[in-house]
Amino acid sequence: MNIEQARFNMIEQQIRPWDVLDPAVLELLAVVKREDFVPPAYRALTFIDTQVPLREGGARGQCMLEPKLEARLLQELGVQRHHEVLEIGAGSGYMAALLAHKAQQVLTLEIVPELARLASENLKRASIVNARVIEGDGSAGQPSEAPFDAIMLSGSVASVPQRLLDQLKVGGKLIAVVGSEPVMRATLVTRHGEREWASRELFDTIAPRLLGFDEPTRFTF
Repeated sequence: MNIEQARFNMIEQQIRPWDVLDPAVLELLAVVKREDFVPPAYRALTFIDTQVPLREGGARGQCMLEPKLEARLLQELGVQRHHEVLEIGAGSGYMAALLAHKAQQVLTLEIVPELARLASENLKRASIVNARVIEGDGSAGQPSEAPFDAIMLSGSVASVPQRLLDQLKVGGKLIAVVGSEPVMRATLVTRHGEREWASRELFDTIAPRLLGFDEPTRFTF
């Protein structure tokens, strides 16, 4: 496989047509080597428009998102160079690497110990020094290091917990895929004041569940 040609095709045929047009994001996707964050057993899937499993026999949802969805979420969050960013769901560390190239500091939380180690090792190998992995329950965020300029949920939730919204700075933004199959939407929440948040639905998509978040009660009759 010609890796650079495959990367070019991914950007031009999958990502750009999905309304990812920010030149800085497109350039970043060409620079950060996605293949270095994909487990060896699944390396052939690196540039394909599909989710990539992160461990053999792992629970459903332990995967890298499709490249076009990763890119679109990154673009919509609009991270700036001075930002302190929290990511929920480190996975392989790839999104943290992308965020680290745009932000001042990135803290990424991963509830699965094996994946926390994988993300940490991948980031170190990629010489990313401004991203840190903490093993822990992402649904609680990291209040001891809040507030954050931006929060990225790298997966879906039934709803965004208020405790995460409380960890945004005023003016800060959180992005997540919200809802339950078959209806989920990428949603951007902006904090406008001490007790004021505004939510905007961006586009329809589907993403695996993040572990540790509450699910809606299912009634039985």
